[in-house]
Amino acid sequence: MKKKFRIAFRILFLLFLVLGAIYILVVKPSDRVQTATGPIFGTTYHITYTYAEPIDTFIVREMQAVDHSLSMFNPQSTTSRINRGETDQTDGLVDEMWLLSERIAADTDGAFDPTVAPLVNAWGFGFKHNALPDSAGVDSLLQLVGHDKVKISHGHIAKQTPGLMLDFSAVAKGYGVDRVARLLDSRGVKHYMVEIGGEVVVKGGHPENRPWKVGVTTPDEGGTGTVQCMFELTDGAMATSGNYLRFYERDGRRYAHTIDPRTGFPVQHEVLSATVFAPNCATADAYATAFMVLGLEKAKAVLSRHKDLKAYLICSAPDGKYRVWHSPDLKPLKP
Repeated sequence: MKKKFRIAFRILFLLFLVLGAIYILVVKPSDRVQTATGPIFGTTYHITYTYAEPIDTFIVREMQAVDHSLSMFNPQSTTSRINRGETDQTDGLVDEMWLLSERIAADTDGAFDPTVAPLVNAWGFGFKHNALPDSAGVDSLLQLVGHDKVKISHGHIAKQTPGLMLDFSAVAKGYGVDRVARLLDSRGVKHYMVEIGGEVVVKGGHPENRPWKVGVTTPDEGGTGTVQCMFELTDGAMATSGNYLRFYERDGRRYAHTIDPRTGFPVQHEVLSATVFAPNCATADAYATAFMVLGLEKAKAVLSRHKDLKAYLICSAPDGKYRVWHSPDLKPLKP
């Protein structure tokens, strides 16, 4: 009797192992390398991740949520409707980015400001543009700029000046990257790279069993995309801001797209490109913009206060070439 019981137990145990193997191989397929690409935010996205099945629909939904909330170019977005005075109600995305923007504005003495839109438009880099402003025009527009002139609380916004506008352009793309990364995290994805228009978040490693590699391009006015250097990343975010592609010339003078919210004028200094590494991409995006306004020495002062931030700054040199400063613990690699 005992012998028959042992034989039956062994048969049941083997059957359990066989059924378990079938479940793993058939019912629960193994992770595969998935890719998703397409247009968004006036640029493109490229996403690589390991998962059992593609989830492109959910990825696009996250990016569209950012566009429907934060975009100044989507006339039906929450931000656009607030700017036109049609509503004083915010949403969760606006609230989150306002808190981040306020913090970074205070940390950079106003070099980053989420209300800079009237000046950006006036200098021809926003969604509308007429003639370039003179000093009196800039002074007038500065009355419409200042994060301290806005209060957002309990889902409502109060503005001191009716013409004041929210402008999340310097964080929206990075926040879109973060939203997709959060989606992948919620699905248990262990390895991914999310890139939207050059802003990046990575986790884990590349499918080829190595760290992810991200590049910084040379600030070439021709937009050739020549890679200046590479970085190996396993976890973290990277964002770049630069004046070398978005500018125009008029009457022999160059106007760069980065506007100093404190003076109202386009910045004119040595920093051509600022790449920032941070725990999340919206933060990296905002500080990269701030560093373009602050210049090298003041950017270094901000970095000295934040051990979780690192930067790679490409500056102009007297001989017409480039010089580079980067955080001491960054390890740039040759492309």
